[in-house]
Amino acid sequence: MDMKRIIGGSAILANALDHASQLASINRPILIVGERGSGKELFAERLHFLSPRWEQPFIKLNCAAFSESLLDSELFGHDSGAFTGATKNHLGRFERAQGGTLFLDELATMSGQLQEKLLRVIEYGEFERVGGSRTINCDVRVIGATHADLKLMVSQGTFRADLLDRLSFDVIQVPPLRSRPEDIQELSEHFALRICHELNWPYFPGFTDEAIATLMEYSWPGNIRELRNVVERSIFRHGKEASPVAQVLLNPFGKSDTDAIKFAASEHQEEHVEKSINFENEVNNFKKALLFTYLERNQYSQKKTAADLQLSYDQLRGLIRKYGLDKTI
Repeated sequence: MDMKRIIGGSAILANALDHASQLASINRPILIVGERGSGKELFAERLHFLSPRWEQPFIKLNCAAFSESLLDSELFGHDSGAFTGATKNHLGRFERAQGGTLFLDELATMSGQLQEKLLRVIEYGEFERVGGSRTINCDVRVIGATHADLKLMVSQGTFRADLLDRLSFDVIQVPPLRSRPEDIQELSEHFALRICHELNWPYFPGFTDEAIATLMEYSWPGNIRELRNVVERSIFRHGKEASPVAQVLLNPFGKSDTDAIKFAASEHQEEHVEKSINFENEVNNFKKALLFTYLERNQYSQKKTAADLQLSYDQLRGLIRKYGLDKTI
């Protein structure tokens, strides 16, 4: 099973995860609603991998990435000769997801014609390829996701009310990052450890208190996707393995006056840190990064990691808990 872990311990996130876990076993369409970058795809994966279909395909499609004609072909496939350039049969995502789950992201961008075809598949489990005449039966669970207000779109006549009814057997509300501030530092450290590993740094030097404050005070309109970009950019620009990251680069296009003030303060803090460091913190950061590196190298097998580090299994488990890595693996 390849299910990515959703990071965070906030109550609002825990409630959303519990809701998804409860819905995983029932074979009904589910709608996931949340802002861009909030992690809707991870919730879709959770629904699939905790369901009886977990051994079958999990197929994803971003509906906004295709024109209407291409989306039609991507969803339902096409027969040879269906249009210019169609030299052979093409299996659509529904056929590829047979027996499993199809995740349709940004489904609010679908045209009315494709909404009608999607409704028919959900209702009757059958469709025809573009340019084909043979009816194809399919057994696929549909999970839809959007950041749009579908009820408003229904009232405006841009989204089918009957399709919304069928898609929303139940709705999972993915909370935006600003609603779960207690998760920001944990997520930031998770992304920091990964980029440090990618940069071949021996350990993550940590964030200064000022950097943490900046991360906590920002509203994160781009949610977790934006947070990851900011953390990775800040560490890459920082470029110093031995000193904590002091400057958080929220805006890669240039500094505002507020950013400049924070930058000046962080530079002062960085100079101070380089002259005087906390030995115990530095050692703990090194141990944490070393554990993470070997866990990742062994694909998170704790038995293999313990052997590589010449530790007993219980010793490794204790260290994983001590350094909070049980929350990131």
